[in-house]
Amino acid sequence: MGRQWLLAKRQVNAKKRSAATSKLVKEIAVAAKLGGADPDGNARLFAAIEKARRESCSRDVIERAIKKGAGLGEEKMLMEEVAFEGYAPHKVPVIVEVLTDNNNRTAPEIRVLFKKGQLGAPGSNKFLFDHVGIVEAHHAPGAVDPEEAAIEAGAQNFELLSTEENDDIPADRLGARFITERVDLHSVSKWLSGHGWSIVTAEFGYLPKNFAELTDEQAAEVAEFLQTLDDHDDVHRVWAAVK
Repeated sequence: MGRQWLLAKRQVNAKKRSAATSKLVKEIAVAAKLGGADPDGNARLFAAIEKARRESCSRDVIERAIKKGAGLGEEKMLMEEVAFEGYAPHKVPVIVEVLTDNNNRTAPEIRVLFKKGQLGAPGSNKFLFDHVGIVEAHHAPGAVDPEEAAIEAGAQNFELLSTEENDDIPADRLGARFITERVDLHSVSKWLSGHGWSIVTAEFGYLPKNFAELTDEQAAEVAEFLQTLDDHDDVHRVWAAVK
């Protein structure tokens, strides 16, 4: 029985790795479609490639995704980005971003997940979020001031970021999240990478204007619901008004 459990665990882990790789490849292709095939001029693509490399995606897989997204090969990018609005249990606002090649299939599936979530529901809520550029990066600690870096880079704001909040931030590095105007995402990323910061995320995102106050039990229910959304193959990002 023990070995059967071990095999099952390995199969589950392999499935999770495969799903994560699939999402990374989608992100690379979409980034190339929206911003071009040159990572030096496309902050989102640069960050996606670096993350894919850390997850041991092969060079061929990465290059094929870039070509597909940018329309440089025989394969053409048919993926589209769609955002769904709704509420998690306890009226927590949620925005779900998906990358799909068939929204007629994906949309009903996402609606079903909302209905299955206890107290979850669709509903308009984008006015409860700020649509911004987000750059997450890390730097060797010491003679670096993230507030000064934010000002010099042209970011609107910043906050410190730990390994627990983003596991791409090494424990021995200083992590920070820089909030930008959407039009400034690339220029801020470029300034930071040119001044010793290693970029791990560069994307457009939704930051809540206010956070829900939840008990530990309620927070656990919300987390379970959000994980169910995130596990869907087409879901790219889940933004929620929880800390």
